[in-house]
Amino acid sequence: MPPTGSLTASQRDWLRVRSYLQKHRHGLAVDAAGDYPADRRVAGTPLLAAPGWQPAEPVPLAAVGLELTSAESTPPPVASPALAALAALDGAAASLLPDRPDGTRYHRYSDVLRDLAAPAVFENRVTYRLTEAHLLSGLTPGASRLAFTRGRYFDGVDTGEAAAHEYAATRLGGRPAGLRALIADPCDLRRRPANLAISTLTLRLDRAAGRASFLLHWRDPAKVGHAGGLYQVIPVGVFQPSSEAGWSEHRDFSLWRCMIREFAEELGGRSEDYGPGPVDYDSWPFARHMAEAVDRGQIRVWCLGLGTDPLTYATDLLTVAVIDSGVFDELFSLSPRSNAEGSVLAAREFAAHVIDRVVTSEPVQAAGAAVLRLAWRHRETLTS
Repeated sequence: MPPTGSLTASQRDWLRVRSYLQKHRHGLAVDAAGDYPADRRVAGTPLLAAPGWQPAEPVPLAAVGLELTSAESTPPPVASPALAALAALDGAAASLLPDRPDGTRYHRYSDVLRDLAAPAVFENRVTYRLTEAHLLSGLTPGASRLAFTRGRYFDGVDTGEAAAHEYAATRLGGRPAGLRALIADPCDLRRRPANLAISTLTLRLDRAAGRASFLLHWRDPAKVGHAGGLYQVIPVGVFQPSSEAGWSEHRDFSLWRCMIREFAEELGGRSEDYGPGPVDYDSWPFARHMAEAVDRGQIRVWCLGLGTDPLTYATDLLTVAVIDSGVFDELFSLSPRSNAEGSVLAAREFAAHVIDRVVTSEPVQAAGAAVLRLAWRHRETLTS
């Protein structure tokens, strides 16, 4: 960040609002959820869902179908005032962006964030942008389907973090910029770019003792661009290829492969850098160990739904990985420790009173709260 003395008045004001947002994310998200109908909230948490996003019963991850349409073959969307405003964050959203010392104005929220308050890792990597979602119980082919096209990480920052900034600014007495009003329904995937994160609750199941435990992750605001200062389930990661190379887009287009990488990184301590070549999931010992455990039924992975954060519009696929204790202990640890994005906290018992305390009394991200509530609701299916 430039020295404070060289900042413009609007840059200092932007930093003031950004600081308030970082310090009060949880409370702001809870309050923002109140702007939407109660029946849109997932399991009584702040997370929002559209019709067709919440299956009545857990869906095996392998039953969720994926479709990828390349950006080149996707027809341009019909022009609309809302999409035009979102595309460049101009018009009504322009007041969210400060002036530089040379008198020019920032054009995107990500540009301001990079210059004035960038976290340790802040890269505009390629992503799979979610365009359609239908999640229904059962194994009927096509019952559960997610459709994607190519996106970029900053697409979500430029809308979602900007919308959160607007909400925080109004709490500090500022006038609404109009961005949130233009988006209107954050679950309408036609109105904004939506990068998908896969939020996985990992349960270590001790069948002999008849109990399960789980880990939470504290996300360090100095290290992450989204949800800094909040607790979240672990692992969580944006659904994206492992590299910018063209061949990775189709090779890595798999929810499970994305989850494997996040397990390796957030719980195993592996770097996000997978080198110049393709990830060979078949020969990678860690990935092979996970896949073999899935085949033996020692790891079972479920999808519980999809939801959108009411403050930042972050969109998460809610998943649960139930791992038998023997396999878990071979691959991971329950010990508290630091990692590249924050801290892995001490293990907690998977029990109703613990989940109630986490969801109601701790600063847990909306998606984390929702997947905990849903997992407890469906505990007999998940742990049978």
